[in-house]
Amino acid sequence: MRRLALVCLAAAAVAVPGALAGQAADPGVTAKRITIGGTVPLSGPAVLFASVARGADAYFKYVNAHGGVNGRTIAYRYVDDQYSVPLTVQATRQLVEQDKVFALFNSVGTPNGIAVRDYLNAAGVPQLFQGSGTTALSGPKYRWSMGFLPSFRGEGRIYGRRLAAVAPKAKVAVIYENNEYGQEELAGLRQGLGARASQIVATEPYELTDTNLESQLAKLRASGADTLMVFATPQFAILTYAAAHKLGWRPQYYLSFVSPSPNIMDIVRATVGAEANGTISISFVKDPTNVKLWGKDPAIALYKQVLRCCLKGGKVADVYNYYGMAAAYTMVDALRGAGRQPTRASLLRAATHLNETNPFLLPGIKVQTSPRDYLPIQQAQLIRWQGTVWQPFGKLVAA
Repeated sequence: MRRLALVCLAAAAVAVPGALAGQAADPGVTAKRITIGGTVPLSGPAVLFASVARGADAYFKYVNAHGGVNGRTIAYRYVDDQYSVPLTVQATRQLVEQDKVFALFNSVGTPNGIAVRDYLNAAGVPQLFQGSGTTALSGPKYRWSMGFLPSFRGEGRIYGRRLAAVAPKAKVAVIYENNEYGQEELAGLRQGLGARASQIVATEPYELTDTNLESQLAKLRASGADTLMVFATPQFAILTYAAAHKLGWRPQYYLSFVSPSPNIMDIVRATVGAEANGTISISFVKDPTNVKLWGKDPAIALYKQVLRCCLKGGKVADVYNYYGMAAAYTMVDALRGAGRQPTRASLLRAATHLNETNPFLLPGIKVQTSPRDYLPIQQAQLIRWQGTVWQPFGKLVAA
């Protein structure tokens, strides 16, 4: 009972941000350093996302070499959770209770972020710029939690609206990850199609334990669909193209924006050749491999500079490195906005009052938040895979 009472008192203290004002600084903050942490799959079925953390870490090192933030350097501790929810919970508790991080930043995964959301909110620890677009992290009910990606439902709606407008007779099949990420994409697609939702003729989920998707793709092909929505993380997106190729199926592909990094598409192209041409997706960041569009862009030059100085072996074509830097840029702005004597409460206040032009994002897309709007990025650009590069088309669309 005594232990329970102490826990309740601690929770009450963090629930009132000013309760300990004038006493010790919040965990993770010293006179010279701010320590933040995150979980990321450095191994396992989503290991291709590991570059998200490495790119962010490289950007923090670059910032540290140029004076840090308000006189402090940033230490970023990221722990391997193998994209496994139980390991995410364990690693997050380690970061908070043992490593004493100031905030969680850039952790990867939707079910992973949801699994630790209640714990972090009860403890008053900022969970910022989670690698997810789920509405379950878009506040303000869970006011300490915020994603960074555009809305998954929003992406699904973009594709649904496009199909209703340009391909009203298309027969649509969907392969999706069987968790909140894939389910929200599918729900958004139905919303976007509206009265034409019956165009979806077949859906098949996959599990993270699956080693191939041939069974699911065979069922989808048998439905007579001519259009395939791939709401899948990179490894499973690659398996989808491979399975369709093996079956001799050549649908019009739509690929979720979590997977179209050029290095992933290079693997797809090596597997299925020109069958990947015409794949449609969305993007909100500049593409460092599209030299014609961005070869002279200052943000791309900075990206390459950071790779050279702070991430040995980092590949330009691995756009997850680039995405990590984009998220880190916004985190630096939030830390700067938290003030010279930062607290977790002041960091949350800064994160929920962003009006930022992030140079890593596409022109016209801003990072904007408010206490009532926890979705930092709300626009995107349709893109189409052509040969060896993604080509943007059309105007920015609401995401």
